[in-house]
Amino acid sequence: MTDPAAALAHCLRRDRGRILAALIARVQDFQLAEDALQDACVSALIHWGRAGPPHRPEPWLIRAAFRKAIDRLRGAARDSRQTAALSQLARDEAADDPASIPDERLRLIFTCCHPALEEKSRCALTLRIVCSLTTAEIAAAFLDTEPTMGQRISRAKARIAALNLRFDLPDPADWPERLCSVLTVIYLIFTTGHTQSNTTLCQEAIFLARLLQDLLPNDPETQACLALMLFAHARAAARAPNGQTIPPEAQDRSLWNANEITEALTLLNAAISQSRPGPMQLKAAIAAAHILPSSPDWPQIEALYARLLELEPTPVVALNHAVALAETGQAAQALRLLEALAEPLASYQPYHAALAHLLALTANHPAAHAAYTRAIALAENLADAAFLAERRKNLLDAQAVSKITPET
Repeated sequence: MTDPAAALAHCLRRDRGRILAALIARVQDFQLAEDALQDACVSALIHWGRAGPPHRPEPWLIRAAFRKAIDRLRGAARDSRQTAALSQLARDEAADDPASIPDERLRLIFTCCHPALEEKSRCALTLRIVCSLTTAEIAAAFLDTEPTMGQRISRAKARIAALNLRFDLPDPADWPERLCSVLTVIYLIFTTGHTQSNTTLCQEAIFLARLLQDLLPNDPETQACLALMLFAHARAAARAPNGQTIPPEAQDRSLWNANEITEALTLLNAAISQSRPGPMQLKAAIAAAHILPSSPDWPQIEALYARLLELEPTPVVALNHAVALAETGQAAQALRLLEALAEPLASYQPYHAALAHLLALTANHPAAHAAYTRAIALAENLADAAFLAERRKNLLDAQAVSKITPET
């Protein structure tokens, strides 16, 4: 018999966001929905422990969660909105196949991205509720501490409740205001999965982007967001085949998904042809410039990052701009730009790896050695740490050779 706890964990990893979105759309309350799903999970462990997990766990869990939400609503003083929620839950709970109810995640993302919430809170809340990322994972994605991020998520939920915000798609007139945050959330879901080699998260982000494109088929930023993710997803098999991250120009192109790259290029060209540039189009163009047949177009990449920095003046974008500038032969100028980012990126591993590389290029070996040591300490996997350690060793070997070579 399959372990009930393992079966439940698998179901939640795959379907928690969808089930929670369905609950929230009906009860209009984050906490009530989360409590009902938790109650359903407890029931699942009890019932599945007796008879084994059902053949299709998701419909079972959806129906159980709807029933638990009904029980909680019946046990509380209700207003007209909760009475309507009870009726809707009862109808959906009695459906022949609860798994066939519409996917509400995109609707929920727009609610989480409401302008009444601060931008970082919009992203964090959506990642927590829709995609079930832990608070620690979200904090890492935002370069924040876990307690601070936990407080941010709690405040966002409280603000939605206090403002009595509806869990609906915005009116057409409000879409431009909300779209940028929604795309940022979807892309952050993807990058979190991409960084962690979490295929499920990456595929979910692409699915959500396709849903959004269905709603806005001619929006250039939506097209570019999907293109950007497809460029990266197409190279997933070649990115770290042995655990060590490999840059696009050094990857085995036979491992790339040609169909996804073709689709991404088609989407990007369609977006650019509309002459309405935005940050997602710039990021997608940068990704395209990295995978040219011969080699990356570094002057073009540097120019694109410079423009992106005007639209998104963040430390990470500034770091990428500096790296691209160094690749054009301007290492000294790039190093000056990196030094200005020391404080905001003090715990960001790619910053220290890039700093070490540029310090080595400018022959500042002692500082490069220290930067490599810091980058190694912050590396997320042993393969990347070993790669950086080899570079640090080569740096020491180069120093030793320079000391014994007589001057001419």
